[in-house]
This record gives sequence, structure tokens and C-alpha cells, in this order.
Amino acid sequence: MLVSVYRSSIKDQMYLYLAVKDDFSEVPEELLKLFGKAEFALQLNLSNRDKLARVNIDEVKQGLSQQGYFLQLPPVIDNTKNIF
Repeated sequence: MLVSVYRSSIKDQMYLYLAVKDDFSEVPEELLKLFGKAEFALQLNLSNRDKLARVNIDEVKQGLSQQGYFLQLPPVIDNTKNIF
């Protein structure tokens, strides 16, 4: 399964995965507005991977098959650990 990954021009570390390169037809208009300009980052073949760096590969595949896209949100930073 070959996927195209786009980075958000508005939010750092937010990525959108699409099953078909440059086909944003399945992505809701409101999400595209919040995402900003989609900048092509890379293509990945999910068929020969067991995992991805920051997201569960099964969730990515499920999102692509059910919605036609998968949105990877930025990681949550826990600043409470660095108080002292």
C-alpha cells in the first residue's frame, strides 16, 4: 500500500496521509482549512513496514481504508515533568 504524506503549513508536526497522491477529495473541507497548505513530504510503502515512528501503522491503514485519509497530530508535550 503506497501512501503520500503531506505536512501542514500551519501546524508543525501535523501530517496528512492519502492513499492517492494529490487526491484530497475525501478530506473534509473544514479539516483542509485547519491543515493549511498541504506540502508534499514523502511517499511510503506501508506493505513492507511493521511500524511507523509516531503513529500506529494499523490506525493509519484503517483511516485510509475507512475515510480515505489519516491525520497525524503533533505529539503532546508534557511540561509538568520539567518543573524543577
